[in-house]
Amino acid sequence: MRSLLTAAAISLAFTLFLTPVFVRLFRTWGWGQVIRTPEDIRNPSHGEKRGTPTMGGTIFIAGTLVGYLVGSFTGNNPPTISGWLVVWMMVGFGTVGFIDDFMKVHRQRSLGLSGWPKVVGQVIVTIPFAVVALNFPNMMGYTPASPYISLFRDISVLSLMALGPILGWLLYLAWVSFIGVAWSNSTNVTDGLDGLAAGAGIFVTGAYSLIAFWQFNQVCTGERTNTTLQACYAVRDPFDLAIVAAAFSASLVGFLWWNAPKAKVFMGDVGSMAIGGVIASMSILTHTELLGVLVAGVYIIGPGSVVLQRTYFRLTRGKRLFLMSPFHHHLEMRGWLEITIVVRMWIIAGMLAVTGVGLFYVEWLART
Repeated sequence: MRSLLTAAAISLAFTLFLTPVFVRLFRTWGWGQVIRTPEDIRNPSHGEKRGTPTMGGTIFIAGTLVGYLVGSFTGNNPPTISGWLVVWMMVGFGTVGFIDDFMKVHRQRSLGLSGWPKVVGQVIVTIPFAVVALNFPNMMGYTPASPYISLFRDISVLSLMALGPILGWLLYLAWVSFIGVAWSNSTNVTDGLDGLAAGAGIFVTGAYSLIAFWQFNQVCTGERTNTTLQACYAVRDPFDLAIVAAAFSASLVGFLWWNAPKAKVFMGDVGSMAIGGVIASMSILTHTELLGVLVAGVYIIGPGSVVLQRTYFRLTRGKRLFLMSPFHHHLEMRGWLEITIVVRMWIIAGMLAVTGVGLFYVEWLART
């Protein structure tokens, strides 16, 4: 417990007190937000944000790393392969986002990496994660990930290896890549208003820290379990996952102090994609990929509205379902204040995360 609390406290202090220092550096380096012209015309309030320091995601990525490492070693819980895998996805996806942000700032255009190069970069990060996650078993034979599709735990009838090792590995890599790319782009699309993605991320990653901590308390052991055989969790390093998720959530809290409306700094794609990387890796390593759709459901609203908008536009040959997509921009066009949209989306994020954790607990109760 000391490791978890220390990691969270250090990460919180890092982003809360050091963000102004980073902001001054970003201004010196010319890392200012670039706003696309059509958006300025249709949504004039966004034009006022031009020049605000961006790439702030580097701050809470650094804060998470410092907090996680300090907390792990001071509490005598050295980082495990599972924790490093979460860090890999956070830093890897953040790097793809950083390249995208840097191209925008350097060219002074809102277009950085185009769609497919961005996806390729995300897959390049995800494949090594997937390979490593299905190796390095512990004394119980548990690897960080499993070759099953999972809800509250692995679903035995949904084995990705059922069709043989070669096809099974291809299906597994495709499944993990889909999860990584989907969550990374979903969080990226959601990052459109001051504090929206960061505030929602606190609820989601905080919920995953609770899930991992509960799994640690109900983990299957060698000779017997500290709960019934049906209810224990065959997760490799649940406590370490709880530590890194707590560090990340706390770093977002400190960052939100400066990112809340009116933002002093934006997280940029480096930050939004890093959030997606943490959500994807936590869902895979806690064996709750399908539950993640509910826990992190707030991040599906934005991209879902984009898909609906484009589909409706094509089917009706030019008509629009929303005034503007993603959905939070539609609400802006309807006259909603930015702070109203953000706070209500936080409420939705909290309700979905709590519901997901609640169902996770109910499933455990049903097995005991």
